Amino acid sequence: MAQFDVKINGKKHSVDVDPETPLLWVLRDNFKLVGTKYGCGIAQCGACTVHFNGSAVRSCQVPISAVEDNEITTIEGLSENGDHPVQKAWLEHDVPQCGYCQAGQIMAATALLKNNPSPSDSEIEEVMNGNICRCGTYNRIKAAIKSASQTV
Repeated sequence: MAQFDVKINGKKHSVDVDPETPLLWVLRDNFKLVGTKYGCGIAQCGACTVHFNGSAVRSCQVPISAVEDNEITTIEGLSENGDHPVQKAWLEHDVPQCGYCQAGQIMAATALLKNNPSPSDSEIEEVMNGNICRCGTYNRIKAAIKSASQTV
């Protein structure tokens, strides 16, 4: 066990955990930020996607020891009222069905739009390819990202 000082959603926290504990479990178990979901545990599905210094990463594969002095943003930190342009576009395009993958999808989409405010269809597909939606709402996801790109 070791103590780590981390900055999550703009707030500093301390946590005493094993250095190899995945960020996903620290977020969920220690800080009760349960919007970040466990999907596969091997960084293949994208349900656990968060921002690490603004870049989308799979939190199931990031040890807490790698997080110190870096900024982590979860779906809870994206906006206070769910009014981020990507979140609004998600609702406008009726993207969620079961909703399980949506936090990871939204976090990947916001990182994409931060780096590329006007992505082509192929660029969206390339970046979002690793985020699995069990309900198959990929066309709506792409449409929501295109829509959000107009307002970001």
